[in-house]
Amino acid sequence: MSQPMPRIAPLDPPYPPEIQAQFDRIMRGAPPLVLFRVMAGHSRAWDKFRAGGLLDPGPLSLRQREIVIDRTCALNKCEYEWGVHVAIFAGPAKLREEEVRATVQGDAASPCWSPPEQALITAVDALHHRATLNDEEFAALSAHYDAAQILEIMLLCGFYRTVSYLANGLRLPLEENAARFALPL
Repeated sequence: MSQPMPRIAPLDPPYPPEIQAQFDRIMRGAPPLVLFRVMAGHSRAWDKFRAGGLLDPGPLSLRQREIVIDRTCALNKCEYEWGVHVAIFAGPAKLREEEVRATVQGDAASPCWSPPEQALITAVDALHHRATLNDEEFAALSAHYDAAQILEIMLLCGFYRTVSYLANGLRLPLEENAARFALPL
């Protein structure tokens, strides 16, 4: 069964050399994601997306970063981006199956999370639901993370909410090798 096309058509190969070079840099030899192919067809949107993309490692560990991204995407019901991140990064980030599931079905109180990870999940949830952190949530985050890390957490939440808007609003078909919310991981 073929998946529906996104609401805005993605670029088809062969890609212009500049775009191919950007895809190669981001994807490290893998075929470009549908999201990237859609965005790259519109230079202003693509430039802004890449500029704000936080695709570099940053001050968080890969594990911390992926917990924030996976939880943000799950809260936004963005199976597309959640699935891509789980498929590519869950292993390298050393996220166990129960932890991956907890990003979708659990919360900060899920027994799989350490205290610093509970603070991360609490912060992601608060930012998603209220677009702010109360004093207790900020204090809990500050007990485990420095200022640069806290800013990165907030930026990741905002960026991946935007990615969720794009993937969901454009009705991007799920990537073939990505994880699924409802299927075994």
